[in-house]
Amino acid sequence: MRAVVQRVDGASVSAAGTGHDPSAHGTVGEIIGEGLCVLVGVTHGDTPEKAAQLARKLWSVRILEGEKSCSDVNAPLLVISQFTLYGDARKGRRPTWNAAAPGEIAEPLVDEVVDRLRALGAEVATGRFGADMRVTLTNQGPFTVIIEV
Repeated sequence: MRAVVQRVDGASVSAAGTGHDPSAHGTVGEIIGEGLCVLVGVTHGDTPEKAAQLARKLWSVRILEGEKSCSDVNAPLLVISQFTLYGDARKGRRPTWNAAAPGEIAEPLVDEVVDRLRALGAEVATGRFGADMRVTLTNQGPFTVIIEV
């Protein structure tokens, strides 16, 4: 599993198909104040154990202001599935997605990350798997890291 983690001062995600207009975007997840916006990619061979490992790392990694973790200050996380994290654009002009796990494998593993974070005591907002989403955030720092498990 791969995660792009941004320290944020607020973040939200909206998805198409909310409300009466299927093309309209409505907010499906939001965190207010300092926290983490986490884009999660799943590849072949990832397991529920790796999802649990990623959740523990996200909850405890010390990247908030003052070298604090989300667990230290009870900071919220916005977790969004992002299959494009396993895109490969080294050849040609179009990325390939061969390394990204298919939705039927990826969705339960992203859900597992969220469930494990909540079990640890985290406040977690999410996007909508497979939806056309818009992510809005204020990157604090800016501070962005990649975590792989």
